[in-house]
Amino acid sequence: MISVSNLVFTYPHSATPAVKRISFEIPSGEAFGFLGPSGAGKSTTQKILIKLLEGYSGNIAFMGKPLDSWDKSFYNYIGVGFELPNHFGKLTALENLRYFSAFYDRPVRDPMELLAMVGLEADANKRASEFSKGMKMRLNFVRALMHDPDILFFDEPTSGLDPVNARRLKDIILQLKAEGKTIFLTTHVMQDADELCQRVAFIVDGEVKLIDSPRTLKLQYGHRTVRVEYQNGRVENNEFPLDGLGDNPEFLRILREEYVQAIHSREATLDEIFIKVTGKSLE
Repeated sequence: MISVSNLVFTYPHSATPAVKRISFEIPSGEAFGFLGPSGAGKSTTQKILIKLLEGYSGNIAFMGKPLDSWDKSFYNYIGVGFELPNHFGKLTALENLRYFSAFYDRPVRDPMELLAMVGLEADANKRASEFSKGMKMRLNFVRALMHDPDILFFDEPTSGLDPVNARRLKDIILQLKAEGKTIFLTTHVMQDADELCQRVAFIVDGEVKLIDSPRTLKLQYGHRTVRVEYQNGRVENNEFPLDGLGDNPEFLRILREEYVQAIHSREATLDEIFIKVTGKSLE
C-alpha cells in the first residue's frame, strides 16, 4: 500500500537532513508504528507522505503509483489526524465537519455519527474555539474518517486526552484495523504502538534503526524468566528461568504452599528496547 525507498529530506537553510535514506513498506491492512522522540523525523516523514512537503529525494509509491504522479484525487484515499488540531474556531464542530466534507469526491459519513463516536454529539453546535485541547483532538480525529479513506495517518492521536477518551480513540483505531484499513501511526507513546501496531519502526535523528513486530522485539530483547511475588509474613520475590519451569521444585513449592500475589513474565517493554537499540530515550 505504501512503499518508501531511500527517502532523504533536508529543510531549507539546514546543514543536516531531517530524514536520512529511510526505507520501509506497508502492506494493505497493516497498522505501522513510526516511533521516536521529538525531532526524530516522524512528523517530517508523515508530511512528505501526505504531500505537504516537497523537495525530497528517493522513491515513494502509494498503491503502486509514484507519489509525485498523484493529483488531488490522492486525498480521496487518505485521511489525516494531525498532532496539532486545526479547525475554524468560529464554526461549530458540526459546521467544521460539513465544510471539510465538501473537499472529497466520494460519499461522506454522517457528521453526527462521527461526533457520537468520540463523545462530542452534545457539543455539535458549540464553536470549535470553545473546545478544550482534548475535544479538539477528538474532532480532529473524526475529521480524518469522514470520507472512509483507505489509508489513515495519525500523528500522536492520544496526545492531550484523558485515559477514557484515549481508550475510546484506540478502540476506534483497532476497529479500523479490523476493517482492513492501512494505518500509519507516529508516536512516542510506546504503549499505544504496542497495542495498536503489527510492526513498528524505531527512528532517531532521521534514521530508521529497526523494524519488526512488537511481540518479536519483546521476545528477542526480554529475559526468559518469571518473577513470582508471594506473601510469607512479608512480600517475597523469586525469579525462575522459563526453561524447565514446570519441573522447578522451588517454583512448584511456592505455588502449593505460599499465598501467591502475582506472577510476571519478564519480556522487555518497547521503551526499554528503544533505549537499548538506539541509545536514546523517548523524551
